[in-house]
Amino acid sequence: MKITLIGMGSGCPESLTVQGYAALREADLILGARRLLSALPAGCTENRAAAYLPDEILELLHASGCENAALLYSGDTGFYSGASALVERLQAQGYQPVVLPGLSSVQMLSAALGRPWQDWKLVSAHGRACDPVAECMEGKPTFFLTGGSESPATLCAQLAAEGFGKLAAAVGENLGTPEQKVYTGTVGQLAASRFESLSVLLVEAAQVPSHRTQGLPDEAFARGKVPMTKQEVRAAVLAKLGVQPGELLWDVGAGTGSVSVELALAAPRGRVYAVECDPEACALIRQNKEKFAVRNLTLVEGTAPAALENLPAPDAVFIGGTKGNMAAVVEAALARNPAARVCISAIALETLSAVVAALTAHGLQAEVCQISVSRAKAAGKLHLLMANNPIFLITRADEAEKSV
Repeated sequence: MKITLIGMGSGCPESLTVQGYAALREADLILGARRLLSALPAGCTENRAAAYLPDEILELLHASGCENAALLYSGDTGFYSGASALVERLQAQGYQPVVLPGLSSVQMLSAALGRPWQDWKLVSAHGRACDPVAECMEGKPTFFLTGGSESPATLCAQLAAEGFGKLAAAVGENLGTPEQKVYTGTVGQLAASRFESLSVLLVEAAQVPSHRTQGLPDEAFARGKVPMTKQEVRAAVLAKLGVQPGELLWDVGAGTGSVSVELALAAPRGRVYAVECDPEACALIRQNKEKFAVRNLTLVEGTAPAALENLPAPDAVFIGGTKGNMAAVVEAALARNPAARVCISAIALETLSAVVAALTAHGLQAEVCQISVSRAKAAGKLHLLMANNPIFLITRADEAEKSV
């Protein structure tokens, strides 16, 4: 049996390629979504059936007895299409399907706006979890394929809530059809609008903080009188945690938020939760969040471990202070994710002992390093080294083994 998968673009006959049109005219069975079947051009077989799930398509193919089957897909067969999953199933059963591309919604919006799309970031929010804020943190125009519970308006509402309401955006509605419309405006304006179900969204490039090597200068942060993790220690903490761009991170006892900011910069597609109970420190975290434009940083006001109860499970955790609740905070973090990477700072020997005991209670071996930093200070014609308090950094010993 010859099987051809055909991208039908917008679903109108006019958006079919010549190859796709010829394959449809030759087919003696055509399967696809009801909307696509109803728009087939003249001259196609009347032997048709509405089906789009792989199992039902395979069942119909096996029972059909046909020699030449055509399977229809909206848009392009290579852009978030169900065609890829079906090709794998067909090949596993010994078929050699032919795949013909179609016009994608990306191409149609690009053409409608009269601009190229090669620099756009392409994201699907159709029937899958999507964090639009994280997706827009790469400094590129971001295209969203929408559908299901996520529409252009809901995505714009999420972006506006995180401070991106003034960004320019465009919505393409019923692209490639006689009912095509394109709306432009700000994210905030489009969030208040309603669009047809066949719509896509383009959000223009957001201004994102420039990325540099970890360990920002201490002077870059709003500090007040709240203790702050110093530059050299912050750099070591991020190295110990090995943060990846899309990870979810906790900073417990966040203080000024200096570590939280660095974590957020290191994980632009992730999310950082800064947990802090001191009102003055919380105010500084808000200031530093705005200063560094880290929209993926969320302040959680409260005392750990109670403040951790409703947070999503972390990939990695930095603990800078616990108000004497070290064992309970470590327990809370590892209960949410037993494999979470953990780095804990301590100044006092008693805190170091509490950390080692907390990790040991979970059957983990503690790896301890001490960082001593001295900085030169002018004294007349001389420069003398002024020592900061030594800092202990404690991690799980198995983390070091994994990083090798």
